[in-house]
Amino acid sequence: MKRSSFIAAAFLLPLSLAASFANADTYPSRPIRLVVPYAPGGSADIVARRISDEWSKALGGSIYIENKAGAGGNIGVDAVAKADPDGYTIGLQTVSLAINPSIFPKMPYDTLKDLAQISTVATSQHVLVVNTNFPAKNTRDLVALAKANPGKYNYGSAGSGSTFHMSAELFKSVAGIDVTHVPYKGGGPAMIDTISGQVDMCFPVLSAAAPHVKAGKLNAIGVTGAKRSPLMPDVPTLAESGVPGYSFETWFIVFAPAATPKPLIDKLNASLVKALNTPALKEKMIKEGFDPETSTPAEAKAKLTKELALWAKLVKERGITAE
Repeated sequence: MKRSSFIAAAFLLPLSLAASFANADTYPSRPIRLVVPYAPGGSADIVARRISDEWSKALGGSIYIENKAGAGGNIGVDAVAKADPDGYTIGLQTVSLAINPSIFPKMPYDTLKDLAQISTVATSQHVLVVNTNFPAKNTRDLVALAKANPGKYNYGSAGSGSTFHMSAELFKSVAGIDVTHVPYKGGGPAMIDTISGQVDMCFPVLSAAAPHVKAGKLNAIGVTGAKRSPLMPDVPTLAESGVPGYSFETWFIVFAPAATPKPLIDKLNASLVKALNTPALKEKMIKEGFDPETSTPAEAKAKLTKELALWAKLVKERGITAE
Protein backbone atom coordinates (compact mmCIF):
# COMPACT_ATOMS: atom_id res chain seq x y z
CA MET A 1 0.00 0.00 0.00
CA LYS A 2 1.33 3.47 -0.90
CA ARG A 3 2.11 5.78 2.01
CA SER A 4 -0.50 8.30 0.85
CA SER A 5 -3.19 5.58 0.64
CA PHE A 6 -2.26 4.28 4.09
CA ILE A 7 -2.48 7.79 5.59
CA ALA A 8 -5.85 8.33 3.90
CA ALA A 9 -7.19 5.02 5.19
CA ALA A 10 -5.90 5.74 8.70
CA PHE A 11 -7.56 9.16 8.56
CA LEU A 12 -10.90 7.84 7.27
CA LEU A 13 -11.23 4.97 9.77
CA PRO A 14 -11.83 7.13 12.86
CA LEU A 15 -14.15 9.31 10.79
CA SER A 16 -16.25 6.27 9.82
CA LEU A 17 -16.35 5.13 13.45
CA ALA A 18 -17.33 8.62 14.56
CA ALA A 19 -20.07 8.63 11.92
CA SER A 20 -21.44 5.38 13.33
CA PHE A 21 -21.60 6.84 16.82
CA ALA A 22 -23.08 10.08 15.47
CA ASN A 23 -25.73 8.06 13.67
CA ALA A 24 -26.47 6.23 16.92
CA ASP A 25 -27.02 9.59 18.63
CA THR A 26 -29.63 10.66 16.07
CA TYR A 27 -31.02 7.15 15.45
CA PRO A 28 -33.81 6.52 14.68
CA SER A 29 -34.72 9.43 12.43
CA ARG A 30 -37.45 7.52 10.56
CA PRO A 31 -39.75 4.52 11.25
CA ILE A 32 -38.14 1.10 11.76
CA ARG A 33 -39.58 -1.93 9.97
CA LEU A 34 -39.96 -5.01 12.18
CA VAL A 35 -40.40 -8.03 9.91
CA VAL A 36 -42.48 -10.93 11.22
CA PRO A 37 -41.97 -13.96 8.93
CA TYR A 38 -45.52 -15.31 9.39
CA ALA A 39 -49.11 -14.23 8.73
CA PRO A 40 -50.97 -12.17 11.37
CA GLY A 41 -52.41 -14.02 14.34
CA GLY A 42 -49.57 -16.40 15.18
CA SER A 43 -47.22 -16.31 18.15
CA ALA A 44 -44.43 -14.27 16.51
CA ASP A 45 -46.96 -11.71 15.30
CA ILE A 46 -48.54 -11.46 18.77
CA VAL A 47 -45.17 -10.94 20.47
CA ALA A 48 -44.08 -8.33 17.91
CA ARG A 49 -47.29 -6.34 18.34
CA ARG A 50 -47.11 -6.55 22.15
CA ILE A 51 -43.58 -5.18 22.36
CA SER A 52 -43.57 -2.64 19.51
CA ASP A 53 -45.26 0.27 21.33
CA GLU A 54 -43.14 0.17 24.48
CA TRP A 55 -40.01 -0.53 22.44
CA SER A 56 -40.77 2.51 20.25
CA LYS A 57 -41.15 4.70 23.34
CA ALA A 58 -37.93 3.45 24.92
CA LEU A 59 -36.07 3.91 21.62
CA GLY A 60 -37.50 7.36 20.97
CA GLY A 61 -38.81 6.42 17.54
CA SER A 62 -41.46 4.45 15.71
CA ILE A 63 -41.55 0.70 14.96
CA TYR A 64 -44.08 -0.80 12.55
CA ILE A 65 -44.82 -4.46 11.81
CA GLU A 66 -44.55 -6.02 8.36
CA ASN A 67 -45.78 -9.61 7.96
CA LYS A 68 -43.76 -11.42 5.29
CA ALA A 69 -44.79 -15.09 5.38
CA GLY A 70 -43.64 -18.20 3.53
CA ALA A 71 -41.16 -21.09 3.53
CA GLY A 72 -41.42 -21.71 7.27
CA GLY A 73 -40.32 -18.16 8.04
CA ASN A 74 -37.31 -18.21 5.69
CA ILE A 75 -38.72 -15.59 3.29
CA GLY A 76 -39.16 -12.97 6.00
CA VAL A 77 -35.83 -13.69 7.69
CA ASP A 78 -34.07 -13.57 4.32
CA ALA A 79 -35.61 -10.14 3.66
CA VAL A 80 -33.95 -8.92 6.88
CA ALA A 81 -30.63 -10.62 6.09
CA LYS A 82 -30.48 -8.89 2.68
CA ALA A 83 -31.78 -5.48 3.82
CA ASP A 84 -29.57 -2.40 4.12
CA PRO A 85 -27.69 -2.69 7.44
CA ASP A 86 -28.76 0.77 8.56
CA GLY A 87 -30.87 -0.17 11.59
CA TYR A 88 -34.17 0.47 9.83
CA THR A 89 -34.99 -3.18 9.08
CA ILE A 90 -35.01 -5.72 11.90
CA GLY A 91 -36.76 -9.06 12.38
CA LEU A 92 -38.41 -11.22 15.02
CA GLN A 93 -38.43 -14.99 14.77
CA THR A 94 -39.13 -17.99 16.97
CA VAL A 95 -36.93 -20.98 17.76
CA SER A 96 -37.49 -21.82 14.07
CA LEU A 97 -34.47 -19.60 13.43
CA ALA A 98 -32.42 -22.43 14.94
CA ILE A 99 -34.52 -25.28 13.51
CA ASN A 100 -34.83 -24.39 9.82
CA PRO A 101 -31.19 -24.96 8.79
CA SER A 102 -31.58 -28.59 9.86
CA ILE A 103 -34.79 -29.35 7.95
CA PHE A 104 -34.50 -27.27 4.78
CA PRO A 105 -31.96 -28.70 2.31
CA LYS A 106 -31.19 -25.24 0.92
CA MET A 107 -31.29 -22.06 3.00
CA PRO A 108 -31.36 -18.58 1.40
CA TYR A 109 -29.19 -17.13 4.20
CA ASP A 110 -26.57 -18.22 6.73
CA THR A 111 -28.14 -17.93 10.18
CA LEU A 112 -24.98 -16.93 12.05
CA LYS A 113 -23.08 -15.07 9.30
CA ASP A 114 -25.92 -13.01 7.79
CA LEU A 115 -27.73 -11.89 10.96
CA ALA A 116 -26.72 -9.82 13.99
CA GLN A 117 -28.64 -10.82 17.11
CA ILE A 118 -30.13 -7.99 19.18
CA SER A 119 -31.74 -9.80 22.12
CA THR A 120 -33.93 -12.68 23.17
CA VAL A 121 -37.50 -11.55 23.93
CA ALA A 122 -39.59 -14.23 25.64
CA THR A 123 -40.37 -17.92 25.99
CA SER A 124 -43.76 -19.63 25.74
CA GLN A 125 -45.53 -22.98 25.71
CA HIS A 126 -47.76 -24.32 22.97
CA VAL A 127 -51.01 -26.25 23.40
CA LEU A 128 -52.51 -29.13 21.44
CA VAL A 129 -56.02 -28.10 20.40
CA VAL A 130 -58.58 -30.04 18.37
CA ASN A 131 -61.75 -29.22 16.49
CA THR A 132 -64.77 -29.43 18.81
CA ASN A 133 -66.19 -32.33 16.77
CA PHE A 134 -62.99 -34.37 17.03
CA PRO A 135 -63.84 -37.68 18.76
CA ALA A 136 -60.95 -37.63 21.28
CA LYS A 137 -61.19 -35.26 24.25
CA ASN A 138 -57.94 -36.11 26.06
CA THR A 139 -54.37 -37.12 25.26
CA ARG A 140 -54.70 -40.86 25.85
CA ASP A 141 -57.81 -41.14 23.66
CA LEU A 142 -56.20 -39.04 20.91
CA VAL A 143 -53.09 -41.22 20.86
CA ALA A 144 -55.18 -44.42 20.85
CA LEU A 145 -57.37 -43.08 18.02
CA ALA A 146 -54.35 -42.05 15.93
CA LYS A 147 -52.65 -45.42 16.47
CA ALA A 148 -55.80 -47.24 15.37
CA ASN A 149 -56.08 -45.06 12.23
CA PRO A 150 -52.56 -44.23 10.99
CA GLY A 151 -52.54 -41.33 8.51
CA LYS A 152 -56.29 -40.66 8.82
CA TYR A 153 -56.02 -37.49 10.89
CA ASN A 154 -54.09 -34.30 10.21
CA TYR A 155 -52.75 -31.18 11.88
CA GLY A 156 -52.20 -27.63 10.64
CA SER A 157 -48.97 -25.73 11.21
CA ALA A 158 -47.67 -22.20 10.66
CA GLY A 159 -45.42 -23.63 7.95
CA SER A 160 -42.61 -26.15 7.62
CA GLY A 161 -40.04 -25.56 10.33
CA SER A 162 -42.41 -23.47 12.44
CA THR A 163 -42.85 -24.13 16.15
CA PHE A 164 -46.35 -25.49 15.36
CA HIS A 165 -44.65 -28.01 13.07
CA MET A 166 -41.79 -28.97 15.38
CA SER A 167 -43.94 -29.34 18.49
CA ALA A 168 -46.29 -31.61 16.51
CA GLU A 169 -43.53 -33.70 14.92
CA LEU A 170 -41.86 -34.20 18.27
CA PHE A 171 -45.24 -35.22 19.73
CA LYS A 172 -45.76 -37.72 16.88
CA SER A 173 -42.31 -39.17 17.42
CA VAL A 174 -42.59 -39.56 21.21
CA ALA A 175 -46.21 -40.82 21.05
CA GLY A 176 -45.50 -43.16 18.13
CA ILE A 177 -48.38 -41.97 15.92
CA ASP A 178 -48.84 -41.04 12.26
CA VAL A 179 -50.72 -37.75 11.72
CA THR A 180 -50.49 -35.85 8.41
CA HIS A 181 -48.87 -32.40 8.30
CA VAL A 182 -50.77 -29.57 6.53
CA PRO A 183 -48.55 -26.44 6.38
CA TYR A 184 -50.00 -22.91 6.25
CA LYS A 185 -48.34 -19.49 5.95
CA GLY A 186 -48.90 -18.66 9.60
CA GLY A 187 -50.44 -19.84 12.83
CA GLY A 188 -53.59 -17.75 12.43
CA PRO A 189 -54.78 -19.53 9.25
CA ALA A 190 -53.94 -22.95 10.77
CA MET A 191 -56.11 -22.20 13.81
CA ILE A 192 -58.98 -20.88 11.68
CA ASP A 193 -59.03 -24.10 9.68
CA THR A 194 -58.87 -26.18 12.88
CA ILE A 195 -61.92 -24.29 14.16
CA SER A 196 -63.78 -24.85 10.87
CA GLY A 197 -62.80 -28.53 10.71
CA GLN A 198 -60.62 -28.31 7.60
CA VAL A 199 -57.87 -29.86 9.74
CA ASP A 200 -58.31 -31.90 12.92
CA MET A 201 -55.79 -30.30 15.25
CA CYS A 202 -52.89 -27.89 15.65
CA PHE A 203 -50.26 -26.79 18.20
CA PRO A 204 -50.60 -22.99 18.59
CA VAL A 205 -48.86 -20.89 21.21
CA LEU A 206 -50.97 -20.53 24.36
CA SER A 207 -51.87 -16.86 23.96
CA ALA A 208 -53.16 -17.37 20.41
CA ALA A 209 -55.29 -20.37 21.35
CA ALA A 210 -56.67 -19.15 24.70
CA PRO A 211 -59.49 -16.91 23.36
CA HIS A 212 -60.77 -19.68 21.05
CA VAL A 213 -60.63 -22.28 23.83
CA LYS A 214 -62.44 -19.93 26.21
CA ALA A 215 -65.10 -19.24 23.57
CA GLY A 216 -65.67 -22.97 23.07
CA LYS A 217 -64.40 -22.94 19.49
CA LEU A 218 -61.51 -25.33 20.20
CA ASN A 219 -60.89 -28.09 22.73
CA ALA A 220 -57.54 -27.95 24.57
CA ILE A 221 -55.99 -31.41 24.99
CA GLY A 222 -52.67 -30.59 26.68
CA VAL A 223 -49.92 -27.98 27.00
CA THR A 224 -46.47 -28.75 25.65
CA GLY A 225 -44.23 -27.62 28.51
CA ALA A 226 -42.93 -29.41 31.57
CA LYS A 227 -45.56 -27.85 33.84
CA ARG A 228 -49.10 -26.51 33.56
CA SER A 229 -49.61 -22.91 32.51
CA PRO A 230 -51.36 -20.26 34.65
CA LEU A 231 -53.11 -19.25 31.42
CA MET A 232 -54.84 -22.66 31.26
CA PRO A 233 -54.48 -24.12 34.76
CA ASP A 234 -57.05 -26.87 34.18
CA VAL A 235 -55.32 -28.18 31.04
CA PRO A 236 -52.75 -30.90 31.82
CA THR A 237 -49.35 -31.21 30.24
CA LEU A 238 -49.14 -33.72 27.41
CA ALA A 239 -46.48 -35.56 29.40
CA GLU A 240 -48.66 -36.04 32.48
CA SER A 241 -51.75 -36.97 30.48
CA GLY A 242 -50.46 -39.73 28.25
CA VAL A 243 -47.13 -38.98 26.51
CA PRO A 244 -44.37 -39.16 29.16
CA GLY A 245 -41.05 -37.71 28.07
CA TYR A 246 -42.61 -35.09 25.79
CA SER A 247 -41.75 -31.41 26.35
CA PHE A 248 -41.54 -28.42 23.99
CA GLU A 249 -41.23 -24.67 24.54
CA THR A 250 -40.55 -21.91 22.06
CA TRP A 251 -38.49 -18.74 22.36
CA PHE A 252 -38.41 -15.47 20.45
CA ILE A 253 -35.42 -13.44 19.27
CA VAL A 254 -34.89 -10.15 17.42
CA PHE A 255 -32.09 -9.52 14.94
CA ALA A 256 -30.78 -7.21 12.22
CA PRO A 257 -28.66 -7.58 9.06
CA ALA A 258 -25.13 -8.74 9.97
CA ALA A 259 -23.34 -5.51 9.00
CA THR A 260 -25.56 -3.27 11.13
CA PRO A 261 -23.21 -0.98 13.15
CA LYS A 262 -22.67 -2.13 16.73
CA PRO A 263 -23.76 1.22 18.24
CA LEU A 264 -27.18 0.77 16.61
CA ILE A 265 -27.43 -2.86 17.78
CA ASP A 266 -26.55 -1.74 21.31
CA LYS A 267 -29.16 1.02 21.22
CA LEU A 268 -31.83 -1.38 19.99
CA ASN A 269 -30.85 -3.85 22.71
CA ALA A 270 -30.87 -1.31 25.56
CA SER A 271 -34.24 0.09 24.54
CA LEU A 272 -35.80 -3.38 24.18
CA VAL A 273 -34.50 -4.46 27.60
CA LYS A 274 -35.95 -1.25 29.08
CA ALA A 275 -39.30 -1.87 27.36
CA LEU A 276 -39.56 -5.49 28.51
CA ASN A 277 -38.84 -4.43 32.10
CA THR A 278 -41.74 -1.98 32.04
CA PRO A 279 -44.14 -3.37 34.70
CA ALA A 280 -47.27 -2.94 32.53
CA LEU A 281 -45.80 -4.74 29.50
CA LYS A 282 -44.20 -7.45 31.63
CA GLU A 283 -47.49 -8.15 33.40
CA LYS A 284 -49.45 -8.17 30.15
CA MET A 285 -47.08 -10.63 28.49
CA ILE A 286 -47.10 -12.99 31.47
CA LYS A 287 -50.91 -12.93 31.53
CA GLU A 288 -50.89 -13.92 27.86
CA GLY A 289 -48.56 -16.87 28.41
CA PHE A 290 -45.23 -15.26 27.50
CA ASP A 291 -42.32 -15.09 29.94
CA PRO A 292 -40.15 -12.05 29.09
CA GLU A 293 -36.49 -13.01 28.72
CA THR A 294 -33.91 -10.45 27.59
CA SER A 295 -30.20 -10.81 26.89
CA THR A 296 -27.18 -8.99 25.56
CA PRO A 297 -26.46 -9.36 21.83
CA ALA A 298 -23.57 -11.72 22.70
CA GLU A 299 -25.80 -13.86 24.92
CA ALA A 300 -28.46 -14.01 22.17
CA LYS A 301 -25.85 -15.20 19.66
CA ALA A 302 -24.56 -17.81 22.13
CA LYS A 303 -28.11 -19.11 22.69
CA LEU A 304 -28.76 -19.30 18.95
CA THR A 305 -25.46 -21.11 18.34
CA LYS A 306 -26.26 -23.64 21.06
CA GLU A 307 -29.82 -24.19 19.80
CA LEU A 308 -28.65 -24.69 16.20
CA ALA A 309 -26.52 -27.63 17.36
CA LEU A 310 -29.25 -28.98 19.65
CA TRP A 311 -31.90 -29.00 16.90
CA ALA A 312 -29.53 -30.43 14.30
CA LYS A 313 -29.01 -33.40 16.61
CA LEU A 314 -32.72 -33.76 17.47
CA VAL A 315 -33.91 -33.47 13.86
CA LYS A 316 -31.44 -36.16 12.79
CA GLU A 317 -32.34 -38.49 15.67
CA ARG A 318 -36.11 -38.10 15.14
CA GLY A 319 -36.02 -38.07 11.34
CA ILE A 320 -37.99 -34.81 11.20
CA THR A 321 -38.29 -33.21 7.74
CA ALA A 322 -39.78 -30.05 6.25
CA GLU A 323 -42.65 -32.04 4.70
